[in-house]
Amino acid sequence: MAPRILVVDDNQELLSLLTQLFEEAGYEVVGANRGKQALEVARASPPAAAVLDILLPDMMGYHLADALRKDNPSLPLLFITGVFKGGKHAVEARTKYQAAGYFEKPFEAQKLLEAMTKVLPPEKKAPAPSMQDAFEVELDIDVEDEGPQDAMELTGRIKVTGGGNITAEIRGANLTASPMQKVPVTQVRPPTPGRPPDPLPVGAGAPGSRRGELKDNLPSLLTAFYLSRETGELGVQKGKVKKVVYFEKGTPVFALSNLLADRFGQFLVRVGKIKPEQLQDASAVAAQTNRRTGDVLVERGLLKDTERLYYVGQQVKAVIYSLFAWDEGTYVMSFKEKASSESIKLDVHPANLIVRGIKKLYKPERLRRLLQPEDRLIPAVAPAYQLNEVELERWEAELLPKIDGNRTVAELLAFANRPEHVVYGFLVAMMSLGILDKRS
Repeated sequence: MAPRILVVDDNQELLSLLTQLFEEAGYEVVGANRGKQALEVARASPPAAAVLDILLPDMMGYHLADALRKDNPSLPLLFITGVFKGGKHAVEARTKYQAAGYFEKPFEAQKLLEAMTKVLPPEKKAPAPSMQDAFEVELDIDVEDEGPQDAMELTGRIKVTGGGNITAEIRGANLTASPMQKVPVTQVRPPTPGRPPDPLPVGAGAPGSRRGELKDNLPSLLTAFYLSRETGELGVQKGKVKKVVYFEKGTPVFALSNLLADRFGQFLVRVGKIKPEQLQDASAVAAQTNRRTGDVLVERGLLKDTERLYYVGQQVKAVIYSLFAWDEGTYVMSFKEKASSESIKLDVHPANLIVRGIKKLYKPERLRRLLQPEDRLIPAVAPAYQLNEVELERWEAELLPKIDGNRTVAELLAFANRPEHVVYGFLVAMMSLGILDKRS
């Protein structure tokens, strides 16, 4: 029987990610995001070890540890924290609670797992079924988006890493990815003969897989990978459209999509690099000669080989940004090493990705649903990101000191003297980073 462990963290997406990590390693996991809830589940299903976040909404993790130790004085404990950093707290955890580990966010989840296995070895079990069976982006089929599209503004600067861990920052003119023009049906590639049946929808599949409704959770999902420094995939699906974001050590580095508008050739059309008829002609030649469309475009002088890296990086960035426009659909998290095999990887901090994604693609009505004029905001006690990790405009940096819980959002709007949706976008982005909280 698999040993049972208790995992407690108020970040629901991080809790889900850690739960999956431990389950795949051979543990039975009971999770909670509140101290009182943790005590209830621990008494109903006594754990053999526990992983506790120190700062919980209803009590300190140390107080939870005291309560758990009353029922089991020798219960092994591991602590994680996003706010109580530094040697003093680590020493206290080890001396008073003989903690098996003390991890400051962001931490490497694999090291947390290693610490757990030392105090409580997992049950030996067969490898978990591949999540590839449950989620796959079929790249031999192009899906046309049925919903309306908006133009997407992209900065002309990208950072990418290539073979040999070479990092480069490439600068170009700012780009506008316009909505895709209607294309002939021949642009949609037919299924490959002998192709296996369609995989299960994201919302279906084996119990224990980390799936859920997307809603407004994308920033939290990106943050969960960042806080745990995990390498893996985030697959999302809305109708027939599927996209997957690859992470390496907590950073999103690549993305794929089966949406026709997201394909490399279509992206070049959308940003005005080539014309639709040039793409159609190059695609036909590529299909006849079993080559990549990009290679044909380079051969014809429509795309310089040195430009390809830049536009591929921008295309990947656009695929990830486009997900911020989704407020419905389903997601699945899994741990894989696929990103390691990609020759081109983005180098973008998740905090800035979240800020820009919200500012670019959250509609005004969505922003107003998440934040009301009468709401009051306060600095968060345990932010997921530090301010020095976020690129702020001057007016944003000047507004932040005025957010102390005494002023309403409406009053902050007056201070900022910027368009309403611009201020709302900034405030919602800071909330999504865990830098600001709503005052109770």
